[in-house]
Amino acid sequence: MEMRRLGKTGLSVAPIVIGGNVFGWTADEKTSFAILDAFFDAGLNTIDTADVYSSWVPGNKGGDSEEIIGRWLSQTKVSRDKAVIVTKVGSDMGQGKTLKETYILKAVEDSLRRLQTDYIDLYLSHWPDADTPHEETLGAYAKLKQQGKIRAIGCSNYDATLLQASFEAAEKAGLPRYDVLQPEYNLYERSSFEGPLADLCVKEDIGVITYFSLAAGFLTGKYRSKADTEGRAREGRVSKYFDDKGLRILAALDKVSAETGAKPAEISLAWLLRKKGVTAPIASATSLSQLESLAKSATLALSDDAMAPLDEAGA
Repeated sequence: MEMRRLGKTGLSVAPIVIGGNVFGWTADEKTSFAILDAFFDAGLNTIDTADVYSSWVPGNKGGDSEEIIGRWLSQTKVSRDKAVIVTKVGSDMGQGKTLKETYILKAVEDSLRRLQTDYIDLYLSHWPDADTPHEETLGAYAKLKQQGKIRAIGCSNYDATLLQASFEAAEKAGLPRYDVLQPEYNLYERSSFEGPLADLCVKEDIGVITYFSLAAGFLTGKYRSKADTEGRAREGRVSKYFDDKGLRILAALDKVSAETGAKPAEISLAWLLRKKGVTAPIASATSLSQLESLAKSATLALSDDAMAPLDEAGA
């Protein structure tokens, strides 16, 4: 499996990152373990999660995904240094969204305990916090890096202006900067990343791992109408894509699928792998057949002729 350099972090990641948001939600522990085993058996190596996953599920408290990953790490034959673990801090775990130093220094200990590991490979600010200066947040990360508890840092949901401001704050204060961005980006949602933000990431050599890479499952092609989503766990997230643009994208995916023999999900991820600035998309799986399809996308090379109708449909 071809590994990709993740910006200036020193980390190398396979072209597809497995999303841990479903662990403890639509994938129970047994299924999650089977998916992680198959993921690493396929030559892939990076797991993305967050402390808040999956607090939206009735009965869950947050930290559920990290706990499942931790139990898997404790019993897997995969050595810890072969797994790249990404988790996030700053979402609302009962205290509101915050990136204050005191909170980060406590939250990282909770994540380490749940993950049953001594260090986190990549620690991300999950959401911007307008009430906390960049210097305070980055200062907390500097302490954690010095202690060996985290290896690299990044951020999610930052726009170009905010990301640039964080770079300037880091340079002025002599603190580590964010070397990874996790934006929402897929065939349907393009405007927030393409343009100034993608340009900045390329210019500054920022690793980019995209979330909602399959638009909450819409780009798998398994949903063909709003009726198909009724009663599903992702109903609220998927239904918004059933507009003219979404239907154009499904038609383009069907066209490329017929020409290549690849599934819509594989094509959607392969499209991302050819986009400027993208290192690796995140995608989740709740079955071994879905995982097998994700693994195929890591080696699917789309031609310019295949890219053209996809680019046009989602423009």
